Amino acid sequence: MVEKVIITKSEKETFDLGVELAKSLRKGSVICLRGDLGAGKTVFSKGLCEGLGVAECISSPTFTIVNEYEGEKLPVFHFDMYRIEDEDELIEIGYDEYLMRGGVCIIEWPQNIQNSLPKTRTDIDILRDLSIGDDVRKITVRERA
Repeated sequence: MVEKVIITKSEKETFDLGVELAKSLRKGSVICLRGDLGAGKTVFSKGLCEGLGVAECISSPTFTIVNEYEGEKLPVFHFDMYRIEDEDELIEIGYDEYLMRGGVCIIEWPQNIQNSLPKTRTDIDILRDLSIGDDVRKITVRERA
């Protein structure tokens, strides 16, 4: 497992980190974003989508569970698993089918579906560091293969 830690000091830096990471994504990539409410998961997701050439306005799929976007080269499936209480609910939303469609899957709140995550994925933890400043984030990226 490869791990790196990045400190961002503004919303723009968090967004830009998402844009940069998007350059390394391929067909079937799965990105798992962990962090408290307001940590910056959706800002990071917007950066990923920008980097993948999504022209649409990106929003958190909190109530719809999944939003689909068409990128320049790959489709993007943006999941918010915050409201998932039982992994059986994944069948209802077609989770496995999304994973097999060959796009990029961004999963917020992946800890709620831990047993259903693919082994090959990128785990990203976003933590606010209020001891340094309101906009400071410690972002840990772990490549799992």
